[in-house]
Amino acid sequence: MLNVAILVSGGGTNLEAILLAKDRGELPDTNISYVVSNKRDAFALERAKKHNIKSLYIPNKNFEEELSNLLLENNIDLIVLAGFLKILSKEFVIKYPNKIINIHPSLIPSFCGKGYYGIKVHEEALKRGVKLTGATVHYVNEIPDGGKIILQKAVAVEDGDTPEILQKRVMESAEWKLLPSAIDLISKEKKCKA
Repeated sequence: MLNVAILVSGGGTNLEAILLAKDRGELPDTNISYVVSNKRDAFALERAKKHNIKSLYIPNKNFEEELSNLLLENNIDLIVLAGFLKILSKEFVIKYPNKIINIHPSLIPSFCGKGYYGIKVHEEALKRGVKLTGATVHYVNEIPDGGKIILQKAVAVEDGDTPEILQKRVMESAEWKLLPSAIDLISKEKKCKA
């Protein structure tokens, strides 16, 4: 069984997609152990409670130290960044090679790296006039959005798109499908190695 901790900072729509996939039986070898936020008022914490998942707010000041303790105490195999808007330090990331994944709302290597998150990614895609965008699940390393790609899904940019419309389409068509699929893929790899 793959024990997962999900890190969030906001509303938790990607978290909800994972939890709904779990409810549908699409993550049979995965245990969602914890949802952790660096924002006290993140609605994602409420989503976790509604699904009877343990949740915790950790302030930014001691975030990585407290998170490391939680991961160790709960035998966490995989950390999922699902709308987590804090860059983890190089020292933290190096301690967990190939154990942290992130969802990014573009087809990496486009519109990624430091400063590219949320609506800004979609604003830049529209500004550049791309015809395809999408989402990418990748392993996290010390370079923002620089880790090995696990899965990608393309989404068409349509005439009349605003950043908000495009963001919603990318979430619904790509992010909410890719993230549970990547977790399932990693859980199956772990099961094969066991």
